[in-house]
Amino acid sequence: MSHEHIVVAVDGPLTTITINRERVRNALNQATIAEIRAALQAFEADAAQRVAMITGAGDRAFAAGADISELNVLPGADAARRFSEAAHELGLFMRQMGKPVIAAINGFALGGGLELAMNCDIRIAADTAKFGQPEINLGIIPGWGGTQRLPRLVGPAAARLLCMTGDMITADEALRLGLVERVTPAAELMDAARTLALQIATRAPLAIAAIKQAINRGLDMPLVEGCMYEAALFGAIAATDDAKEGTAAFLEKRQPTWQGR
Repeated sequence: MSHEHIVVAVDGPLTTITINRERVRNALNQATIAEIRAALQAFEADAAQRVAMITGAGDRAFAAGADISELNVLPGADAARRFSEAAHELGLFMRQMGKPVIAAINGFALGGGLELAMNCDIRIAADTAKFGQPEINLGIIPGWGGTQRLPRLVGPAAARLLCMTGDMITADEALRLGLVERVTPAAELMDAARTLALQIATRAPLAIAAIKQAINRGLDMPLVEGCMYEAALFGAIAATDDAKEGTAAFLEKRQPTWQGR
């Protein structure tokens, strides 16, 4: 599949999607959003692929936000709502995928770029990366999940501060807030992200999918319902061939061979 705004590379069980609009700091227009979704759909459908990574071309930006030149010419509220909904559809698809997606944040992750990163399951940042929701400086609000995903990651007070001021924060501050899971020297970012992705790729795929499902859906449930949901998933996974293989390999002191069934 050919793409205009992204580059897709497959290396063993790992798919890397690079936003390839370096001239505009990898700003996200509607075509780029559509290409990312198509690439993730192809990744999800390929049984040989286990983990995806999203990053930005160059070393300046993961994605510096939505493409303002496109946003500026939207003809009215209905068009702006559709602009928002298309990105939300990508995020909701990423949430229900059975495979994990890692964001390797190599520079600015602002506005829609940060929202794209928040849709990923795990975020690793270069120590030079910067984060923010600067939409308030344009007289608008976050429209791709910032007011919803950000509070779930950093808490409502920190989310209000970031969204209402439009201030940028460093990678170390993002780590302190829980916005990213790891920070690494910029020169080591892609190697660190690839190492993590390949580590996850060696794990039982059905169990990985169930963990992602349990966490994402459980966050929207009361604790008691979430625990019972986990128990149901545990029962289903424990009855799989992979579970039998995993427990047998442990007892036999050997490495398991996962079949995804």
